[in-house]
Amino acid sequence: MEALLVVGGEAPPQRRLAPRFASFGLVCAADSGLDTLAAWGRSPDLVVGDMDSLSDLRLLDAYPEAEILRARRDKDETDTELGLAALAARGATRIVLAGGGGGRLDHLLAIRAIFERDGSGGRPRPSEWHTANAELRLVEAGAALRLSAPHGSMVSVFPLARGARGMGSVGLRWPLDGLDWGPGDFGVSNEAPAGEFTVSAGEGELLVLIGT
Repeated sequence: MEALLVVGGEAPPQRRLAPRFASFGLVCAADSGLDTLAAWGRSPDLVVGDMDSLSDLRLLDAYPEAEILRARRDKDETDTELGLAALAARGATRIVLAGGGGGRLDHLLAIRAIFERDGSGGRPRPSEWHTANAELRLVEAGAALRLSAPHGSMVSVFPLARGARGMGSVGLRWPLDGLDWGPGDFGVSNEAPAGEFTVSAGEGELLVLIGT
């Protein structure tokens, strides 16, 4: 099952995800992600978090059918982690993350760190991440992902912590083929002249960022 997790911070315009709403088996708001869903005119199935950044706690009452999982403020997990875990516990096998752009740098880095997890031990990670100005996709080891980039978009590729070997690409101006990336290596400001492109991860895992 594919699920949507909306978190606080700068979110993508609704039009980017609107065509996919019918395919989401569950929609979860983490804390002030509920403000974003309300602005979109969408209802959550689940709301999680300590609600310390929600604009108005009375907003919770606007969704009586939603399941509310309220956490203490002195918890160890971020609200994003709570949302990921709650969706995985309810059967989500693929999670789309929306929001989290701008704002506090530590939260931004925390979301980036979540992609380093392997999804085991009750520590799920998203498959993609959408912010106001970027779309990020996880390409798992041995997998190839076909993507599209609006004309003139920037395409950047980052290996996860273990590096990447045996990568490949089709449709990028500067191909990834033959590159051997260790921790700390990356490729920024690539382009996809035809719009459509494919990235293969090889032995490692990659995050592909498309600037929108």
